[in-house]
Amino acid sequence: MKTVLCLLGGALLLSQVVSGAQSPKPVKVALVKNAFSGSREEAELSPGPDALERGGLAEMLVKLGCDVAPPRNVRLAAGQEKAYGAWQRVALANGHLGNLVAESLKEGRFPVGLLANCNGLLGMLAGLQHAGPGNRPLKVGLVYIDAHADFNTPETTLSGMLGGMPVAISAGLCLTRLRQQSGIDPALPFSSIVLAGVRDVDPLEQELLDRCRIEMIPTADLRGPLAKVHEQMKRLTNLTDLIYIHIDMDVLDPNEVAGHPLTVAGGPSSRDLAQALTATFRYRKAAALGIASYPADRDKDKVSLRAAYALIEGAIRGIQAR
Repeated sequence: MKTVLCLLGGALLLSQVVSGAQSPKPVKVALVKNAFSGSREEAELSPGPDALERGGLAEMLVKLGCDVAPPRNVRLAAGQEKAYGAWQRVALANGHLGNLVAESLKEGRFPVGLLANCNGLLGMLAGLQHAGPGNRPLKVGLVYIDAHADFNTPETTLSGMLGGMPVAISAGLCLTRLRQQSGIDPALPFSSIVLAGVRDVDPLEQELLDRCRIEMIPTADLRGPLAKVHEQMKRLTNLTDLIYIHIDMDVLDPNEVAGHPLTVAGGPSSRDLAQALTATFRYRKAAALGIASYPADRDKDKVSLRAAYALIEGAIRGIQAR
């Protein structure tokens, strides 16, 4: 056996080549990009999704044995371009994102969402919810991997940021019109939501989490032996039809996401989290992955790009191990 090092799009991949070994299981992948941030504090269109895709992601996936479809981009329809308000426009964008994700799943492809920020969660969930036959919405589980719970509502938030609310919105706690316009209907039950890696929670937000009995995977359990990860994936497998895994890159060790404005000390390394994702995606109901908040314009040395690619590789290796 020999070890091969490959540099693709700034990502260093370590692969083992074994004489006579079987090729990895082919995985059909759809890259789905949503650059709409829905933020009043940032530019409406984030450079992150394009930078993630153009850094060599498709080439990396092909090397892993994937069949990669051309990227699918969220765009507002002509009549929607004039819609007023950042929150309104992110809801419209999420509606399109949901359609692209549902189409990808129906084609038998694994959607990898390249998302401006965590507001794209709503479109990814909507796509899974409406990927089944007929009009019956599927039961969708969520594993939300983020340094923040993003379980605030307009009544509990200290910052006023929409990006601190998407999990609460998906659970039906607030902004009903935004949720429904994004395509999530019905809202997710509290029991179908798992938060992982959370280390920074507002006081009233914590009260809401406790009241709703939201399940948690502590940061330490993302580093192994992953007992809590398996426990929650088994629980969600019994409760739901499909499971969405969402990652905000601020969950990582700040050394790997130094350009992210919301880093929190104590996060896992990309290597550790990639191993957790491999375990997670061995479960057959784990159906889509989202990577949010890549700090493209502050990642001069491509450290965060390599981290993001390591996470995506970890997910693919989990699917291949099923």
